[in-house]
Amino acid sequence: MNVDAIVNAANTELKMGGGVCGAIFRAAGASQLQTACDKLAPIKTGEAVITPGFNLSAKYVIHTAGPVYRGGQYGEREQLRNCYLNSLKLAVENNCKSIAFPLISSGIYGYPKEEALKTAVSAIQDFLKENDIDVYLALFDKETLEVSRKNFGEEEIKFE
Repeated sequence: MNVDAIVNAANTELKMGGGVCGAIFRAAGASQLQTACDKLAPIKTGEAVITPGFNLSAKYVIHTAGPVYRGGQYGEREQLRNCYLNSLKLAVENNCKSIAFPLISSGIYGYPKEEALKTAVSAIQDFLKENDIDVYLALFDKETLEVSRKNFGEEEIKFE
């Protein structure tokens, strides 16, 4: 995506993982991105840190550690919300005009997609009440797209 920052749904040790995380590392230049991450690790769940984008078209990669879903009784929603808010705050602090997120924690971390989407949209909308930045939520699979359509209709979600 043509944005100033992309968000990596990272692990707390900021190590290269599989899936989207691995793709980001490979595209950015795995060794240089890992070296930058090693200087910032570890982070806590819900926190976010920023590195250069290196070989990516995005200036920055914002790494945030989403919660592993354990039934929703262990503060997962607040941790997930903090992932979005802390990432957005870092983007604005670094003069980013645009940012793209995946649906954090909705893959191998097991967060139910509908709840993850509602939490993401709520956090983004709340942040945009006082900040001006273009925000994109990239939905990775057909199931997530269907959840989005069910909750927000056929059109793209508009953040105002």
